[in-house]
Amino acid sequence: MEPGGTWAPFRYPAFRAIWIANLASNLGATMQSVGAAWEMTTLTTSHQMIALIQASTTIPIMVFGVFAGAIADNFDRRRVMLLSQIGMLIASVVLTVLTWFGVMTPVLLLVLTLLLGIGTALNSPAWQASVRQQVGFQDMPQAIALNTISFNLARTVGPALGGLLISIWNVAAAFAVNTVSRPVLIAVLLRWKPVATPMDRRPMMPAIAMGMRFCAGSQPIRRILLRGLVIGFGVAGYQALLPAVVRQRLHGSEIEFGMMLGLFGIGSILVALVIGNLRRRWGTETVLTVATLGYIASQLVLASAHSMLSALPATFIAGGSWVAGLTTVNVAMQMRSPDNILGRCLSIYQAITFGGMAVGSWLWGALADWQDLPFALHSSSAFLLSTLILLRLYFPMPGRDEGRIQADGTIAPQ
Repeated sequence: MEPGGTWAPFRYPAFRAIWIANLASNLGATMQSVGAAWEMTTLTTSHQMIALIQASTTIPIMVFGVFAGAIADNFDRRRVMLLSQIGMLIASVVLTVLTWFGVMTPVLLLVLTLLLGIGTALNSPAWQASVRQQVGFQDMPQAIALNTISFNLARTVGPALGGLLISIWNVAAAFAVNTVSRPVLIAVLLRWKPVATPMDRRPMMPAIAMGMRFCAGSQPIRRILLRGLVIGFGVAGYQALLPAVVRQRLHGSEIEFGMMLGLFGIGSILVALVIGNLRRRWGTETVLTVATLGYIASQLVLASAHSMLSALPATFIAGGSWVAGLTTVNVAMQMRSPDNILGRCLSIYQAITFGGMAVGSWLWGALADWQDLPFALHSSSAFLLSTLILLRLYFPMPGRDEGRIQADGTIAPQ
């Protein structure tokens, strides 16, 4: 495998082991997400409550993400990942047991998914920042893309399996799979012994302030963060409202809901395999534009769909557009963040992007309750189209080497 090639990161044993274990963990997590979304549709008819299940995974990243970045830069990232995974395992056990005994309520379901979201918020900056400890610098973009593929492979298989388990057994079975999948990643992290890197440890608030000052002082990063915020806010409507659309408008079953999410994952994987080449050939701005237009098209199709068959193309397009847009912004952020504050920079990016998703999930759900589901999806599409035009004109994505961190840690000359 040539350095810089699509599959080059698999040359590194640590990356390979963590990638496989993470795939198992992601598979369990996606089955849990399907179960939680479907369970909420059985517990309540409120579009806001259904949408808040999606928001519960993103609100913690917005609230705790910046602190998690400082933790990732101040402490051993492997240990941070371990503690986060153990915490999520405990929350998953409680979720499974309460559902199994039939005592779940909308509020309890929301609280437990929120706790799992907090674990994800604490884990994510350390996990993303640890990629540099797993692969060579030249293979980082490919490693990021492969991690995205791992997530979307799980999104392809997990929803279908989750829907099948729910239909032949119950929601607790999907939650149980998530519970038993987490120890796999915990075991791999316990065995991984990365080369220790010197930590520039600082008190929490000064450490956070340092990351914020860097991001605020970098014009390329400011533009990346703005694009992440807008995209996160706009695309939240599709994911947050899909369970309600399938159950209430299309009268689909849990299996059909899982199949739609699986098709979303297939679209994500296919695009993730080629997104690196597309960015090199077309540039980040063009890729981001095409991704946004694809998401707009998918929401318009979903809003007008009257059958599962007519809604399927929207799911496939949305999956590819999701990966193309968010992976492009993520890579742009990683390649412009110094290693000593990488966790903080990534956490700021995630707090802003996922904060946009959390607020968007609530707003589009509120609009659906106020009017109806098509109105909310049309509103989200109108927002994405208008902001795309304005941002391309006034806040374009950075050029290929603009603000980019080189292998020696210096910023590339303009």
